[in-house]
Amino acid sequence: MKRILIIRTSAIGDIVMASPMIRVLREAWPRAAIAWLVDPSVRCLLDHHPALDEVICWSKEQWWQLIRNYQYLRLGGDITAFSRDLRQRRFDLALDVQGLLRSRLLAWLSGATERVGFESREPGNHLMTRIVSRGPSSKAMSSEYRHLMHTLGLDPGPFAPEIVLSPSDRDSAREICENHGLENRYAVLCPFTTRPQKHWIEARWVETATHVATEFNLTIVLLGGPQDAAASRRIRSRTEVKIVDFTGQTTLGQAAAVVEQAALVIGVDTGLTHLGTAFKRPTIALFGATCPYLTTSNSRTIVVYNRLTCSPCKRKPTCAGRYDCMKAIGSDDVYRAVRRLMEN
Repeated sequence: MKRILIIRTSAIGDIVMASPMIRVLREAWPRAAIAWLVDPSVRCLLDHHPALDEVICWSKEQWWQLIRNYQYLRLGGDITAFSRDLRQRRFDLALDVQGLLRSRLLAWLSGATERVGFESREPGNHLMTRIVSRGPSSKAMSSEYRHLMHTLGLDPGPFAPEIVLSPSDRDSAREICENHGLENRYAVLCPFTTRPQKHWIEARWVETATHVATEFNLTIVLLGGPQDAAASRRIRSRTEVKIVDFTGQTTLGQAAAVVEQAALVIGVDTGLTHLGTAFKRPTIALFGATCPYLTTSNSRTIVVYNRLTCSPCKRKPTCAGRYDCMKAIGSDDVYRAVRRLMEN
């Protein structure tokens, strides 16, 4: 029997893309105890996975708050207590699939006998027992995690994302949708994310919403966080079709359940869009400054990506804020993708 710890504390999309590892590890070691270390804000995506034994929460924000308040003595006590709690589980293997200094530190604090992690420019290699590459260049979804499974000598198989939501989140989302007159005939738009270079032009979201609503008789649902409320209102105010705005009005679990039941999902490179692929919903993903994948295990996902000489620039745009890569995606590109999905 093995005791295995997966360390990927955030974010939504990365957890979605790393989730196939759970099934591979379970099939390789049926009697293993498998745990995932994650930020409490996203634990709802893992709590109900049938092949996962435990979800362990670690709050980065809580430790940073102690640092900002110069409460170093208390921080030291928290770190010691957290490490003691992890070490009591006697992990044999810790997989750091984030590749950051903090994730390597968490792997070391776990006391796992073997600590395997991705190579990166971050310090902390000495905290690991083994550093592995992210594999050959690939545009398949989850390719680096698949490569890690190969590196461990495991057969990754089909390697499809698997997110299992709680019955309460599903029931709650169903009730919310019913209260707004929604059944399964709605399209979810996910226009928002944390980096502006990943955003599409608001006017084109307005055009897309109008087109989808009128041509396919779908009610438009907007999803996002509280910080996206102003942008959501701008999009909503410029359209004449019915838009149900859930931006900032749901928990993550409820928003994921809304995506799970959607007839269509259209979004930028953000976690909610990747959930559409995980749930095998008809999904259109718009990429520009980033391009984590071009192909997926979901035959009903279409990636729209017009590569420029400067893309993908990731976190270092060179276009002085023009974001030419996202401007290169026209409304017609999205219309064609929608027709392909809806006609099939």
